[in-house]
Amino acid sequence: MTETAEGKKTRLVQGPGLLLVWVYGVMSVGAVSRSVYQILTDYGSAPLAHTLSAVAAVVYAFITYTLVRGGERARRAALVCCAAELAGVLIVGTWTVLEPSAFPDSTVWSTYGMGYIFIPVLLPITGMLWLRRSRRS
Repeated sequence: MTETAEGKKTRLVQGPGLLLVWVYGVMSVGAVSRSVYQILTDYGSAPLAHTLSAVAAVVYAFITYTLVRGGERARRAALVCCAAELAGVLIVGTWTVLEPSAFPDSTVWSTYGMGYIFIPVLLPITGMLWLRRSRRS
């Protein structure tokens, strides 16, 4: 929920925000499952890739939590986290395109999230747009 000028609280999880929470939740489960499996079964073959998948899982889970929690402070934290997520996707995506040998195994953010139908690069942009819009309403 976000505080309005009148002191009333509005919900972040309404309309498109509900879909955003649902997609972040699904991505959280997918990234956590992937990273736990990779770390437990094959960490030594690609420690950087598997660690980055775990980082993505934590980011997705935190954004999901802040969106559900609501409030102005949570909205700002989610906005910062979405920006950091987008930076991570762009950095890791570019790195995997320019130097694929650095990643013997893919991450959630490899090639801009191609393995996840590019949702990892679109999600933070959508999230930031929603969070900015929710501040104004």
